[in-house]
This record gives sequence, C-alpha cells and structure tokens, in this order.
Amino acid sequence: MNTLLAIFLGGGLGAIARYGVGKLSLNFISSSIPIGTFIANVLSCVVLGLVVYFVEREKIGGFWVPFLIIGFCGGFSTFSTFSFETMYLIQQGKYLWAGANVLVSVVICIIILTILSKNLS
Repeated sequence: MNTLLAIFLGGGLGAIARYGVGKLSLNFISSSIPIGTFIANVLSCVVLGLVVYFVEREKIGGFWVPFLIIGFCGGFSTFSTFSFETMYLIQQGKYLWAGANVLVSVVICIIILTILSKNLS
C-alpha cells in the first residue's frame, strides 16, 4: 500500500510540475514549437539520473524510490504529449520541426542520462 501511495503522490506532483513548466514556457516562447514538453522531458531525465545515482549509493530508498522514479518522473515526463505534438507538427506540414522534435528530444535525454550515469558513478 505504501508503494501505491508513493506512486500516487509522486505522479500527482509530477503532473502539476509538468503543467507548470508548460504554462511557464508559454510566457517565454510563444510559438508552435512544443518547448514545454521538451523542457519537462529533459528535466525529468535529469531528476531520474540523479535519483538513480542516489539509489545506487543507498542515499535514498524505500518510499522515495517509487515516489520519485515511477510517480514524479512518470507524471512529469510525457511520451503521449510528445507524440501528439509531433503528430500535430506533421499534420501542419512542419516536417522539419517534427523531425527535429523527435531527434533532439531523444538524443538530448539519452545524453543527459549517459552523462549523469558516467560522471556521477
């Protein structure tokens, strides 16, 4: 039951954080580029990499692992919105932006996790 509660609470906070990042990004960049989703996904990878680092060093555990990894990161990052926004760019004929969205998002997130896993080890 504690695991389900941890996931529930973390997921809710992650979703609220995701919403906030999306709203804040509109204040700085008003365009059809889905920058809010990109920022949320990148930040989620940073959080995930840091959490895994601390879990491996037994600095955190128990409630915090499902809360942060499954709950918060799961609620904060968003593959479905990323996919929808990419599809929308394609439907608008913005093929270059759609391709860049996929390429940059995936590559940056993998690089972040790689850097964190190698440099923090």
